[in-house]
Amino acid sequence: MGECKITVHVPEDLLKRARQSSGRGITETVRQGLRLVAAGETFRQVAKLRGTVKFSVDLTKLRDDRR
Repeated sequence: MGECKITVHVPEDLLKRARQSSGRGITETVRQGLRLVAAGETFRQVAKLRGTVKFSVDLTKLRDDRR
């Protein structure tokens, strides 16, 4: 996986809040944000499946198996 160097203009307060939230530096904070944006489509596709996939699992048996 290659990398590319970019220059972006972002609001200072947004970057500050994002860095505080992530606890990381600028580069890793931006990478984390890009990963979240990229994952958004996957989450939307999974959300569309909600209620369409049928599972035939007995929760009692499943829970008993954990003990």
